[in-house]
Amino acid sequence: MRVIAPTARFEDEIDGAAIIKKIELCGRVCYKSEDKIKADSAGEFVRKIIARGHESVLEHVSLTARFICDRGVTHEIVRHRIASYSQESTRYCNYGGGEVVFIKPCFCEEGSPEYEVWHEACRLSEEYYNKMLEMGMTPQLARSVLPNSLKTELIMTANLREWRHFFKLRLSSGAHVQMREVARILCDEAKSKIPVIFDDIK
Repeated sequence: MRVIAPTARFEDEIDGAAIIKKIELCGRVCYKSEDKIKADSAGEFVRKIIARGHESVLEHVSLTARFICDRGVTHEIVRHRIASYSQESTRYCNYGGGEVVFIKPCFCEEGSPEYEVWHEACRLSEEYYNKMLEMGMTPQLARSVLPNSLKTELIMTANLREWRHFFKLRLSSGAHVQMREVARILCDEAKSKIPVIFDDIK
């Protein structure tokens, strides 16, 4: 068995300046103020439309992200309706004959008694998964013994308005700690690459 840390990243080549210029162009159609577009006007325009709650304009740009995380986390991610998903399938992927990969829990320290119990539970699930395969069961049947800590990959595509919604919900203090872990990685990337759009999200 192998334990890895979760990751999240955008798959797109992101040109933040071009994104906010596109949003300004689209948004100014609403006010017929295209003549006010200047070389440096996009940031202030986008800041104002977000402050007004006119976020539908943000739907003109979409981004695709890849999460490598705990399966339990992906069950929460796919609840976001205005998005498209592609996910690694435990029905068709056969994890036998090699190492089953699990996501390291951020809620207990490696070497602690809690971590050791978690690690042993994952090790046993791998052992019994492989036994079920050896008995002739298909991966889709053997997967029933694998825990939420199983590593999975999920691709999510959503528009910028939905990404704002995603980050507001998934970074809140009420969100699951493992969800906050991957949402923070992605939000930090979005803030570093795209001016204005995510500045107000804490």
